[in-house]
Amino acid sequence: MDLRLDHLRHERTGLAEAVYAPGKTPAQCAEAVAGLLEGPGSGPVLLTRATPAQAAAAAERCAGAVPAPAGADDSGMPLATLTWRTQPPTGRTALVLTAGTSDLPVAREAAAVLAAYGHDAEVVADVGVAGVHRVLEQREPLASADVVLVVAGMEGALASVVTGLTSAPVIAVPTSTGYGSGFAGVTALLGMMASCSPGVTVVGIDNGFGAACAAVRILAARG
Repeated sequence: MDLRLDHLRHERTGLAEAVYAPGKTPAQCAEAVAGLLEGPGSGPVLLTRATPAQAAAAAERCAGAVPAPAGADDSGMPLATLTWRTQPPTGRTALVLTAGTSDLPVAREAAAVLAAYGHDAEVVADVGVAGVHRVLEQREPLASADVVLVVAGMEGALASVVTGLTSAPVIAVPTSTGYGSGFAGVTALLGMMASCSPGVTVVGIDNGFGAACAAVRILAARG
């Protein structure tokens, strides 16, 4: 099998190579995970957006998998994030807020990645701005978090509100949740990028993994 695994990426960048399951067979997923675990690297090993068949193949070959749900693909197939070699607790905290419960799959993917790197990731769902009191109730957790991830579809306004309530770095994750004028997340993406709240970092649509990786880098820089 043609695999060119980057075993030392964690030592070089602070982020280990992850196995992206879509487009791979279950056997290829299992082979990639096994190769990373058997190599010289020391970072966590992640299999992202895996179908039940891909997850089962990897878990059967490589013991100790920690699974977390990550929503479903376009056909309704359930997806999961699997983690091996979770890092020791860092004492750092990440708060992951979602505008609605429909945004939870992306938030859970981000939380699973953060947990793999030893960070305490709390997911708080359904605090969108249509009921702004719900996010205002999170002022205490926002004040104590080391980094905040905001996962929102529709018009993406939650990121602007949250950035005005905390001094922590805020990473905004637009999701494809929304009606026709949401354009599968494009409206949320543009709204977050055009935010009037200074300092918002924005990742791609539905990219919980990328948001978590950005958070890992931020937390590492904070010492």
